[in-house]
Amino acid sequence: MAKCDVCQKGVHFGIQLSHSHRRSNKQWKPNVKKVKVLLDNGTKKRMNVCTRCLRSNLVTRAN
Repeated sequence: MAKCDVCQKGVHFGIQLSHSHRRSNKQWKPNVKKVKVLLDNGTKKRMNVCTRCLRSNLVTRAN
């Protein structure tokens, strides 16, 4: 679900550590947006893209 179709960035798991050292499981999800992307052959496709790929122009948005 929370996975970028361009760079394959997904959910990361770890342990959250409180001030009193109580440990609990935590997951970090990437900031994934569902956008219309213009592909190389000129067609439009709806893809899940993380905001880092959008910011670094790895994909071009279709309007």
